Amino acid sequence: MTRMRQLSETLASAELARAYTLTALAAAFSSFAIERLTSTVTLATIIGLLAVTGAAILFVRREELTLLRFAPSSLLAFLALALVSGLWSGSRSETLAGWLTLWGYAIIAITIGHVRDTLQTVRALGDTLRWLLGISLGAEVLAGILLDMPIPLLGIQGNLALGGPVQGLFGTRNMLGFVAVIALVTFAVEWRTRSVPRTAGVASVSLAALLAFLSSSPSVVVLATAIGIASSALAVVRHAPPQRRPMVQWALGALVLAGLVLAFALRHQIIRFLDAGSDLSTRADLWNTILDFVAQQPVLGWGWVGPWPRGEYPYTYINFLLDDAHGTALNAYFDVLLQLGSAGLVLLLVLGGVAVVRSWLVASARRSVVYAWTPLILATLAVESMFESFTLTGAGWMLFVLCALRAGQSRSWRETIDAAHTGTITALRHEEP
Repeated sequence: MTRMRQLSETLASAELARAYTLTALAAAFSSFAIERLTSTVTLATIIGLLAVTGAAILFVRREELTLLRFAPSSLLAFLALALVSGLWSGSRSETLAGWLTLWGYAIIAITIGHVRDTLQTVRALGDTLRWLLGISLGAEVLAGILLDMPIPLLGIQGNLALGGPVQGLFGTRNMLGFVAVIALVTFAVEWRTRSVPRTAGVASVSLAALLAFLSSSPSVVVLATAIGIASSALAVVRHAPPQRRPMVQWALGALVLAGLVLAFALRHQIIRFLDAGSDLSTRADLWNTILDFVAQQPVLGWGWVGPWPRGEYPYTYINFLLDDAHGTALNAYFDVLLQLGSAGLVLLLVLGGVAVVRSWLVASARRSVVYAWTPLILATLAVESMFESFTLTGAGWMLFVLCALRAGQSRSWRETIDAAHTGTITALRHEEP
């Protein structure tokens, strides 16, 4: 009985919560390197153990939790649909494996969301990405300058002396660019909240910016532009008087809509400027082929599998038709549409859209800059999802679930229900910036 009490106390401790968060973030963002250096089984075991540990932590902290605020209902509906899709999937074993991956990372994200606040999460992510980006740069220096030869085991091509593209520990230049932009947002928030010394803040931002540039990923330019616009818009809203914020929000919404229309009208010029014509042509051919198969299963899709398995229809057949070897749809929205149909896409859009609105309203009303982290990360995931499917697996999915949970904790219809039961007043109020 004493040992059980000691175990419960350990699981509920703040020290374990911090260690768990750092370990989980490091494992998620190092997943490619872990898999290449060891095996897929090792990575699955690590994520599985983290998920089980997370479930145990949530269990011993159950008195601090409420069922209504445990997780967003749209997230649970999406996970339920992915699991049930095994009934019509071509391979139930692949569906189960893909769903377990989704569920494992989701449990880890939910655990972090309940045991660490936003600032603690930002600090943990900042510490993790500083190490991983630093090691990535070191590996690129070793391969591209000191040894002047690639490191195939880690997917490093050794192009640093040529100015890139580089991959670091993340497998592809696009993934490195995505992680670097996530790091830029995180480091900037750390810097603004004075969570790290000024020197460390400047060095961290410089490191992330350098690797984003060296990745030579076309999506980095789009991501950086989108985040710059979102940050500026959020700053305008935060500095507006509370009574004028609704009007400013609507005006910004109209400007965003106009910007999207203009970007679509000038899409060919933008593609030429980014020198991404061949990449976009490849994606366009892939998406057009996917739409042919979506038309055969428009509502519920072909069943959830996550990254495309080899030898499974229609994924192998799509690659056969294109004479290529795609592992995803290179677009999270098309991937969900193919695997879970319009029903899954609606749930994903509801989950992400509601999270963006909630987190944006919280960030515009509260004084601390740390609340800007959640909507900016969600904006990064939403834009990146147009070019890659990172949001549906690994670190991307974990960040997505974490941000959706964080947004729901601060501004949700659940607060009204909780207040009615407990007699407390909703925590969020409009504050002067």
